[in-house]
Amino acid sequence: MVAKAITAAAIGINSCKIEVEVDTTQSLPNISVVGLPDNSVNEARERVRSAIKNSGFSFPTGKVIVNLAPADIRKEGTHFDLPIAIGILKEQGINIPDDLNTAFLGELSLDGALRYVNGVLPLVSGLKDAGISTVFVPEENAKEAALVQGINVFGAKFLGDIVAHFTDTPIQKTTVDINKYLEENADTDYTYDFKDVKGQQKAKKALEIAAAGGHNLLMSGSPGSGKTLMAKCLASILPPLELQEALELTKIYSICGLLNSDKPLVTKRPYRAVHHTASKNGIIGGGTNPRPGEITLAHRGVLFLDEMAEFERQTLEVLRQPLEDGDVVISRTKNSIKYPAKFMLVGAMNPCPCGFLGDKEKECTCSEFQIQRYRSKLSGPLLDRIDLIVNVPRLTTDELINTKTESEPSSEIQKRVIRARKIQAKRYEQEGILTNSELSGKQIKKYCKLDEKTESFLKLATQKYQLSGRKYDRILKLARTIADLSEKENIEMADITQALQYKVDMI
Repeated sequence: MVAKAITAAAIGINSCKIEVEVDTTQSLPNISVVGLPDNSVNEARERVRSAIKNSGFSFPTGKVIVNLAPADIRKEGTHFDLPIAIGILKEQGINIPDDLNTAFLGELSLDGALRYVNGVLPLVSGLKDAGISTVFVPEENAKEAALVQGINVFGAKFLGDIVAHFTDTPIQKTTVDINKYLEENADTDYTYDFKDVKGQQKAKKALEIAAAGGHNLLMSGSPGSGKTLMAKCLASILPPLELQEALELTKIYSICGLLNSDKPLVTKRPYRAVHHTASKNGIIGGGTNPRPGEITLAHRGVLFLDEMAEFERQTLEVLRQPLEDGDVVISRTKNSIKYPAKFMLVGAMNPCPCGFLGDKEKECTCSEFQIQRYRSKLSGPLLDRIDLIVNVPRLTTDELINTKTESEPSSEIQKRVIRARKIQAKRYEQEGILTNSELSGKQIKKYCKLDEKTESFLKLATQKYQLSGRKYDRILKLARTIADLSEKENIEMADITQALQYKVDMI
């Protein structure tokens, strides 16, 4: 008789149910795994054999055939160890109920211990969607699996503990209060605070607008003007994660093996600072079996590119489609994976190779050709996708040594950002988006209406600055955020004027 056990296979940050079928035949002792397994699944044969024997159970003396169905989906990962072992034990007559509403995930060590595996949250989430009611996972993964509400989670230390659960020693169910966990673990202690940044009021305001609406931003200025410091301070004014955002991020970080077993829920918006030597695949994602890149790890947070003009032009160009669509599709010969990538792009660069073009204190030594070649790294289509472009001048001597005037702390700026985000959340609760930066063309017409006078002004500005359709839409979205920060119901002339200043302030 064929024994069955249920598990799951990852497909990006999603998953599908997999049926593990086990049959034994009278033949030379051997284990054969079929159903499109990768090397990590094939290697399960020896781990499972030793784990079963060292757990005090007998292993079949004939040939064991393991089928992973459906057979047209690629199976990857060591979490197939446990369901294969459970299937073999069922085939051997061990008293484990033949319940297809129960699933198993986990890697086995040679002594039968269950080891932590990556990607448990998306796997369990997919199993719940498939109608599974109970799941067994390694003890270290139990809290992460319990983040999925509406499914019974049991964490086990050993293979033998799972067998004992069905006979005489039940394992205690793992539960987690997600909302309480999110509140208690939210990180409010930041290394960088805007109170330590002197001057630069225009740049600070631009960063506040970017945080409030999820907009992309580029800062250009002389070395030492504070661009990098302000970009680091941005993390301290971002709003707390909503539950839906936290779960999305946790799925991504689970797949990449970046979760802490003691803190299985990501409670802080990501801030990813990438060096200019990063490759295209490092930023966009890739590999034979496509893995998430920096833009996906920055989902719902910030991707910071310091010295942006030093990046390879082709590396920057791959950002164009994700910036527009909010996701990235990585295609390979064997499969195609879609990852979310709704991130804020924040860039910092010098205005020229020497860094002192337009500086009041130091003269630029670059030729016109050098300046043009340097700036050409950032193409027109890429700049079109950046909502705010702001010049960051060097501080004057008085601003630098001024100790009497205190800058506004991040905590005060964050309060305004949170209020603006709440306004947007309420406005778009039926639209499936969270911020103004996500507005589609149709939604812009609905939520960014202008009075006749303001519309005429924007029309004249469009003609004067030769704004593209994309720039025009982004100015409206930016103005909507500026209005939200002032808690205005409608966009006014002053909001459009301010948005234009940031959008046409070209480097």
